[in-house]
Amino acid sequence: MANPSLLILPGDGIGPEVMAEVRKVIGWLGTQGVFFDVEEGLIGGASYDVHGVPLSDGTLERAQAVDAVLLGAVGAPKYAGVDYALRPEAGLLKIRKEMDLYANLRPAQCFEALADFSSLKREVVSGLDIMIVRELTSGIYFGEPRGIQDDNQGGRVGINTQRYTTAEIRRVARSAFEMARRRNNRVCSMEKSNVMESGILWREEVQWVHDHEYPDVELSHMYADNGAMQLVRNPRQFDVIVTDNLFGDLLSDAAAMLTGSLGMLPSASLGAPMANGRPKALYEPVHGSAPDIAGQGKANPIATILSFAMALRYSFDLGDHATRLEQAVERVLADGHRTADLMGVEGGTPLSTSQMGDAIVAALAR
Repeated sequence: MANPSLLILPGDGIGPEVMAEVRKVIGWLGTQGVFFDVEEGLIGGASYDVHGVPLSDGTLERAQAVDAVLLGAVGAPKYAGVDYALRPEAGLLKIRKEMDLYANLRPAQCFEALADFSSLKREVVSGLDIMIVRELTSGIYFGEPRGIQDDNQGGRVGINTQRYTTAEIRRVARSAFEMARRRNNRVCSMEKSNVMESGILWREEVQWVHDHEYPDVELSHMYADNGAMQLVRNPRQFDVIVTDNLFGDLLSDAAAMLTGSLGMLPSASLGAPMANGRPKALYEPVHGSAPDIAGQGKANPIATILSFAMALRYSFDLGDHATRLEQAVERVLADGHRTADLMGVEGGTPLSTSQMGDAIVAALAR
């Protein structure tokens, strides 16, 4: 059988640095008889500098053909004056949209060694393990009409349209219920059905999927604003949260900070199954390109390494290896190893990006 294929898109800023550490993990897996056919391409500002666009047709074609895409980060201040359609972030939006990656998985897991790094008390976040499933290709970020226009009264009006269809809601709901079956079998659906018609439709369609296809999974509904409050009040009450594009953007970032550092958080964006049964998939860290520390060896590679662990689990059916990689990260943190963003008040000398990658590979080999 052919090796599974992986397209690496390091992107901008710290993207190439953190991706280099994933390469070390891939190399170690090769010593265990697990091999990948790895390609590398350009996205974001790196692509704009070479091709004049943030995502070339050739790179998109390759992304559509491989088993999974692993992305670093995009964006840099020097592109601030570029047209929105050509900015680095447009490349990320385009690849998500063209690959139809409708289910964004955002885990918020608090490693025990980092429980004191959260802005909440240890007893609130210790043992936290939430999965937020965010609809990614529809809703207010993509709805039409949109734009800024004159209001004929000497002012202007900004328009964005929140729009969802039955099919769009049902498919992301199925992703959430399937995820819950892998975990603790509980889903909480969040919307604003008290003030938004799209929220009414969301609640009704999620309920329909539950009643007709997943009656074994526990389902609850919650208004998204209450969900934000509950994430801060008692986050461990949740297992899987499913929500729309806008609320998912906000709630997943709020949940991310419960864990102490964006440098720790991976994500996956999944679409429909391909001919080989694997889902269309893109994996990326939650953090941005951090151009202020690019090239200084200060970046935390753990989020990108954990994104690769998600790829092992959800794209390559290598759950045992994913668990081993996650345990290696946990072991390194428990041993007191830290990058600059995790130093807190402990003092000491932080590990460089490369040193943290080496420590994780060493823990894998133990």
